[in-house]
Amino acid sequence: VGLEPRLGADQLVRRAEEALRDHSVMVLSDYGKGVLGAEDTVALIAAARARGAQIVIDPKGRDYARYAGASLLTPNRRELLEATGLPTGTDDEVVAAGRALFARCAIDALLVTRSDDGMTLIVRDGAAVHLPAEAREVFDVSGAGDTVIATLAAALGAGVALPEASMLANVAAGIVVGKVGTAVIHAAEIVTALQTQDLAQGESKVMTLPAAMERIAGWRVQGLKIGFTNGVFDLLHPGHVSLLAQARAQCDRLVVGLNSDASVKRLKGPGRPIQAETARAVVLASLAHVDAVVIFAEDTPIGLIEAVRPDVLVKGADYKLAEVVGAEVVQRYGGRVYLAKLAAGHSTTDTIARMGAG
Repeated sequence: VGLEPRLGADQLVRRAEEALRDHSVMVLSDYGKGVLGAEDTVALIAAARARGAQIVIDPKGRDYARYAGASLLTPNRRELLEATGLPTGTDDEVVAAGRALFARCAIDALLVTRSDDGMTLIVRDGAAVHLPAEAREVFDVSGAGDTVIATLAAALGAGVALPEASMLANVAAGIVVGKVGTAVIHAAEIVTALQTQDLAQGESKVMTLPAAMERIAGWRVQGLKIGFTNGVFDLLHPGHVSLLAQARAQCDRLVVGLNSDASVKRLKGPGRPIQAETARAVVLASLAHVDAVVIFAEDTPIGLIEAVRPDVLVKGADYKLAEVVGAEVVQRYGGRVYLAKLAAGHSTTDTIARMGAG
């Protein structure tokens, strides 16, 4: 809210109430300079609550009682220590201090900024999430806190859920500390950073069977349903994407078994695959529907299926149930088989034939 010199506190609150008619998020950046006194802060939060707006606050001082009713506070590690008197050096200590603050102050969530250790999102009725630092090289931390709260507010105002909004704020902070002075962040920079992040995460989804089994064990502890499908996935086309989307819809986490180059040559002939197994695996792993990719050297994935023991086994509807490798194994221990509908007009063999004809 823009203010003329000597504008009184009552006028400030009234201006904010007027602005809230057209906005869904209110940001209070408290520098402790006197503008946001306790009574004014309480009045502003009440006004936002009355309008159904979210309230995001960069707090100051030790008394957070005046922030009661806020949707989210963004203290740094030192500010959280000052507000609670509790240590904030480790992940667990930050979470414990945050929970203690919830007990004293009626706020919904905290996003604690922790410099080189990234950020920690703590929700009153949910689990804490630790976001690792995104910065590659730090030149200047000026304005990083403002970048965090501005990105958060913009994302929340656009309807983005809090965890995803926090992730975007973390990415934005990682960009701005790589600039000299107080700098702005452009949307294109965030998009580029996210694309780079997706590629790195995609590569991390490609794993050996032992590594996959560890990941799957963790998913099972969380009560997640595991799905499995397999194939060559040589030239990825809409039919593949449709199959993977249908497979992921049947489970919480999807593991894809990928034929190695040697097994593809045995199955498809010496001219295949077109793309090497590493390239095929990275492309598969870059898809949001895929959670893990495991390359297998055998002609069939039966050994992989027996190891993974998926809750649901997925193949295309061009197979009959009796033809699906591993179907009996999965059904024997109580799992199920799902035959996905095929997207008409798409196959790698046809695509290669058309390329040759051209």
